[in-house]
Amino acid sequence: MFFSDLDGTLLDHHDYSFAAAQPALDALRAAGVPLILASSKTAAEMRDIRDAMELARWPAIVENGAGLLAPGDETQAGHPKYDALRKTLDQLPSKLREQFAGFGDMSEAAVADCTGLSPAQATRAKKRAFTEPGVFSGDAREREEFREALAALGVFARDGGRFLTLSFGGTKADGLRRVARELASDSAVRPFTVALGDAPNDEDMLRAADQAVVVRNDASPDLPDIPGAIRTELSGPAGWNQAVLSLIHSQ
Repeated sequence: MFFSDLDGTLLDHHDYSFAAAQPALDALRAAGVPLILASSKTAAEMRDIRDAMELARWPAIVENGAGLLAPGDETQAGHPKYDALRKTLDQLPSKLREQFAGFGDMSEAAVADCTGLSPAQATRAKKRAFTEPGVFSGDAREREEFREALAALGVFARDGGRFLTLSFGGTKADGLRRVARELASDSAVRPFTVALGDAPNDEDMLRAADQAVVVRNDASPDLPDIPGAIRTELSGPAGWNQAVLSLIHSQ
């Protein structure tokens, strides 16, 4: 059972293409092996990506593990947790709050500009239910103050490849365990899990899997050593493709 991050891992960091990974995607589909997408993206975004990859039969882990998108479901926008998160963010001291620009603070054009998404994709990226990604403009000391102030209010801040993402909890590792448990409920055999990621917000998922694959991404902060992890030489979907095919052929 495979679990994969998207941006910088299965999707190219610059153009969001997964074309280089198509051979491995085809091999997984032919073998009937589940591929669970796990991303900071919203359910509205994940639905289209999941459909494009022909993975609609599998659930997807959305908004960094704060939610799950079941097969057949389309969106979870308007969830009360997101409104509560935004209200909590506004409780911060103004000097800290003003240095964080979340997607809820941005217009669709601004989200498109800072992500490289199309206007339509940016609209879907703003349909949040559980988390708030954004950019913190202060220095390292102020960033730590920001984290501590949020933690005191029960909000977690996680670094991704591009953004700092805020939530009330829930991780990709939580999503991996939940999906693996649910998909294996009809079987007496526990599935062997493989997780692929490239950024700090993937670390817990990588550590929770039986086999971790760290996909090279020179634009993202380095991940610490993870025992037994495979590290790809190629970046993005090309590295993903190489690692997945190697794992399939080794079985």
